[in-house]
Amino acid sequence: PRVTRVGAVLRKLSLDELPQIINILQGDMSLVGPRPVVRDELEIYGSSAVYYLKSRPGLTGLWQVSGRNDVSYDSRVAFDRHYVENWSLFEDIRIIVKTVPAVWMSRGCY
Repeated sequence: PRVTRVGAVLRKLSLDELPQIINILQGDMSLVGPRPVVRDELEIYGSSAVYYLKSRPGLTGLWQVSGRNDVSYDSRVAFDRHYVENWSLFEDIRIIVKTVPAVWMSRGCY
């Protein structure tokens, strides 16, 4: 199988994301922001690619607390674009607070 049983549990609980805390501490990532994208795939994002380049990628974000893998790809891009266009400290705090139940209840994860 592509993912082991242990790997599936780590992914379900989002524990596979914890190593990214090192990237946050180094300043390469933010706690909240759009998920990182692969540079070679930026063309897929069309005119929205600029929003991914304008912001630091985040460990959690609006897409993750809005359904994660339960929403369409276009919705993911729309959530990320909305986040970048309307950034505020209050919104970051709201997303962090909503992340806890989203992870706890394993909403939208594989």
